[in-house]
Amino acid sequence: MSSSNLLSAPARTRVKICGLTREQDVDAAVDAGADAVGFVLYAKSPRAVTPARAAQLAARLPPFVTPVLLFVNAPATEVIAASARVAGACVQFHGDESPEECLRATDGGRIPFLRAARIPLGAEGARFPLVEYARQYSHARAILLDAMVEGYGGGGKAFHWSLLPTSADSHLVLSGGLTPANVTDGIAQVRPRCKTLAVDVSSGVEATGPDGLALKGIKDAGKIQRFIAAVRAADAAPAILSS
Repeated sequence: MSSSNLLSAPARTRVKICGLTREQDVDAAVDAGADAVGFVLYAKSPRAVTPARAAQLAARLPPFVTPVLLFVNAPATEVIAASARVAGACVQFHGDESPEECLRATDGGRIPFLRAARIPLGAEGARFPLVEYARQYSHARAILLDAMVEGYGGGGKAFHWSLLPTSADSHLVLSGGLTPANVTDGIAQVRPRCKTLAVDVSSGVEATGPDGLALKGIKDAGKIQRFIAAVRAADAAPAILSS
């Protein structure tokens, strides 16, 4: 049998539910099997919480569920102080932070961190130098891929996954416009391109108001369950190894 017909061992895609602001949403994410939950410490975000509120919500987490604190161009002292309030926190840099600034704000890398890469929408996404970007931020635990839109954050938009390098040789977190309907396809397309893959969702699992618009920062427990079920379905699908 040729190696092109061999099946790889099943992978387990880790899941982060981001933009949490309420106790019941933290509990829903944990109950559904999330590996991490995210708290946005960026005042301009509609999903923003204070460091004190993030610490209060994170205190509900059981062992082995990681709290992630998202910052955008925050002073190093602010990042370190907020991280000290949340036991076991990981930091996510989502602004214009340089590699040196990331290290300074994590006490030389003592605090684990993720670095977001903003991938342009459309054909421009093919020009993003992901391999070089990952090399520059080699101290990051993973590179988080989000869509480049106005402001910071993906705005619920998905970039073209097929335009990513065929081999990024990094741990990646796929984000930006993920939903229970498309996350399985996203995993299938991106997982073969990296060392390990995780997924990060926020707007895709938010509740909908009477006007049909998303209630930013308010999660839907059913959507969270369907999202994670879709991730597990992707994990269970056999992956063909190329020859």
